Amino acid sequence: MSGTWPHINGCTRNSVPLDRHFRVFPELMEDRDYRTAYIGKWHLGEEGPVGRGFDEWISTDDRGDYTNFLISKGITPDKENGRFSELAISSLPVELSRPKFLERHASEFIEKHRDDPFILVVGFVEPHSPYNGPLNDEHPFDDVDLDVTATLPESEDIPLRYRLMREWQQAEAILDRQRLPTQLFFGITPAEYRSIKQRYLGLVTLVDQSMGAILGCLERLGLRDHTIVVHTSDHGDSLGGHHLFGKETMFEEAARVPFLIRLPGQTRAKTVQHSVSHIDFVPTLLDLLGQPNDAQCTGKSLLPLITQEATPPQNVFLEWAPNRTKVRKGTKLARRRMVKRAVEESTRTIVTPDGWKLCLRDKDLNELYNLHDDPLERRNLYADGQYGSVIARLTGEIHRWQESANDKLKV
Repeated sequence: MSGTWPHINGCTRNSVPLDRHFRVFPELMEDRDYRTAYIGKWHLGEEGPVGRGFDEWISTDDRGDYTNFLISKGITPDKENGRFSELAISSLPVELSRPKFLERHASEFIEKHRDDPFILVVGFVEPHSPYNGPLNDEHPFDDVDLDVTATLPESEDIPLRYRLMREWQQAEAILDRQRLPTQLFFGITPAEYRSIKQRYLGLVTLVDQSMGAILGCLERLGLRDHTIVVHTSDHGDSLGGHHLFGKETMFEEAARVPFLIRLPGQTRAKTVQHSVSHIDFVPTLLDLLGQPNDAQCTGKSLLPLITQEATPPQNVFLEWAPNRTKVRKGTKLARRRMVKRAVEESTRTIVTPDGWKLCLRDKDLNELYNLHDDPLERRNLYADGQYGSVIARLTGEIHRWQESANDKLKV
C-alpha cells in the first residue's frame, strides 16, 4: 500500500504498524476528491487505515466490526476474551461468513457513493487456514488435482528452514488426527492433501461469489464502464506442494499471486506472460487514475504492459526476513546452532525474463532453478558447477538491485 520495500518500511511480518512517515495509496493521490473506504483485513497494526487516506474502515480483525456483527446475530464467542477463533468462524454458514459480510458492506458503500468518485479496498481473509468453510463439498473430491511435487519423494536439497517447517507441519498433522474431526491445517498423505485442497477450493469459490456480487452491484448501478477493478493477493499457498502448507517460502506456489485489471470499456482480454512485481502495484494504481507517481514509490507503473503491444520484461526481485518459523521439539534435522541460524535466515531472490530463479540467503542453503525447464522447482541447480556463470550473473543483478534499493543485507 505504500509502494516501498519491506526492508525500508519495516513491515517484514504481520501486525507491525506502518510508520506514519510512510503514506499509503490514497494519501499519495494529488486528487483528494475521492471518497475512500477500506473493508477487511489490515495487517499493519491495530490502529487501522482510518486517518491514512481512508475515510471509513470496516474491520474483520478479531476485536472489530465482524466480531460485533456475529454477536448481534446471537453467535457466542468461543474464546474467553470475547473473541472468535478462526476455527469457529470457519464453521459458520454462508450468510454469516466473512466474505458475505465484506460483500454487503462493499455494496453498501458503492450504493452510497454511486454519484461520487470513490476508492474502495476489499481485503478478504479467505482462502486461508483453517481449510474449512460452508462450501467444503462444492468441488468433488475426485476432481481435485494435486501438485506433482506433492506426489514425489520429499526433497532434501532445499533450505533447512523449509525442512524444519515440513517436519513441524507433519508432526502437527499427526496430532490433528486425534484432536480435530478432519485435517484443517496440515496433512501427510495424498488423500489428506486432496481433502485440504478440496476445502481450499471451496473457500476460493466462497470469495468468488462475493466478488461476483460486488461486480454485480457495479453493473446494477450502471458503474461498470466508469470503474477500474483490480484484483491481487498478498501470498499463495503450497497446499501440499513440496510437502508443505501455507506460505513463507520462495517456491512458486507460495510466492506467485494473481494480478488482474479490468478497465472501463475494455472489450478484449490481454495476458502478460512474464512475471511482474508488487512493488509496481501502487504506481500502477496512481497511473490508472491519471495521477503522477510519487517520489516515495520505488516502482513504476505497469500500465504500458496493458496499453502497448511490446514492452520488454524486467527482472523481478523478492525478499524474505526472519518471521515465526516453528520447529518440532527435539528435531534431529540439524544441530541446535544450525537450526537457530536457519530460522533467522533472510532471502533475496531474482526471477529473470529468461526463466532463471536464484535465491540467495545469509544463513541457509541457496537455490537456483530454471523455471522454463523445471517449472515445479524440483531440481536445485545451485551446487551444479556448470551453472557458475549463471549464478555469477544473477548474483550481480541482486547486488545491484540491493544497492539501488538501499538494502544492506549481505548475501
